[in-house]
Amino acid sequence: MRTDDGPVPAGELARRTIRRADFVSCDQAFIDCRTPGSDRKENYSMIGPGVTQNADQVVNLREPHGFNIGAAAMPHGITNNLHLHFTAEVFLCFRGEFLLRWGADGGEGELVLREGDIASIPTWIFRGFTNIGPDDGWLFTVLGHDDTGGIIWGPSVLREAAGHGLYLTADNQLVDTLAGDEVPDPAELIQPMAPADIAALPSYDAAKLRRRVATSDDLQWSSRALLGTAVSGGRVELAPVIGFGMTEDRDQEPRVYHPHGHNVAWLRAEPGEGIPLHRHDETQVLLVKDGEWEVTLNRHDEVSVRLGPWDMVSVPRGAWRSIRNVSGERATLLVVNSGDGRVRLDWDDEVVKAAADAGVGRDHNGYLAPWHLLPRAAGR
Repeated sequence: MRTDDGPVPAGELARRTIRRADFVSCDQAFIDCRTPGSDRKENYSMIGPGVTQNADQVVNLREPHGFNIGAAAMPHGITNNLHLHFTAEVFLCFRGEFLLRWGADGGEGELVLREGDIASIPTWIFRGFTNIGPDDGWLFTVLGHDDTGGIIWGPSVLREAAGHGLYLTADNQLVDTLAGDEVPDPAELIQPMAPADIAALPSYDAAKLRRRVATSDDLQWSSRALLGTAVSGGRVELAPVIGFGMTEDRDQEPRVYHPHGHNVAWLRAEPGEGIPLHRHDETQVLLVKDGEWEVTLNRHDEVSVRLGPWDMVSVPRGAWRSIRNVSGERATLLVVNSGDGRVRLDWDDEVVKAAADAGVGRDHNGYLAPWHLLPRAAGR
């Protein structure tokens, strides 16, 4: 959906709102669902199907966004087996601790992800992870592009799954012979990756992959990342994690630069503060980490939704929106926008005027600057 000054109806906002209570798990999303030690995984697809291999997987919102959002949950000690992706895979650890390992046999390196950490895993390397924290560990995932191409499983994973009656076709569909599916012709099945192809995969040591992880200590927060921070009620802080995204602070840099097909940033605000009225041309998902937030769409005929922890809303391209922390304490949410380039914000005229009255404008490169130094045709 793309809006051009037309209001977003209340029904459309409701359709694009995904509550935590709306998440539907699938315990047979992947070929390793019967492998001992991996048989109690729960997989979710909130926005787009992601890389699920089960045609019955519930997808909350199928509309293409330029990225997919899902999640993995598993009890302590349960493992997601080695596999590789063709597009970006970003882990957002919202609860617990996970041991991440990578390499063809999982022995190339290990890192621990803790609550609040974000990790961007390189494409074309085998990766897996184990819940080493409490039983209710939770990883959200953001996958690059609408069509991810699926995944390639490690050879041992495919062989072990066959022993439990599970096979994977060349078009990435799961075949369950114990449930009555016919055993496909071997020519129709995905074959284990050849040793020569595995040997040609890229290599990452722990230090190199650590640079693609953003812990709380790695974040570069800015209290002047947006023009709206200069006006009353607009005091927020932004920390880009993947890509430059929406920041209008010329000195701010993301932790991860590599193209993903989307950008990711943390946003936090004190009670009553937020981002005043603006719009942009990318699809956007707002995912609440903690607190309660109110998202309001449209310049006129406003419609609003309140979001609690782990709720998310998809904002259409071009829709006017404002965001406000309605909690009693500082709150945090995650912002995901489509595209690899900077996200150029179009601020409401009243915001531009109020910022100018406060002495702040934007230069021709889209970054904040002293209003009195800008040509009068600039400042927006």
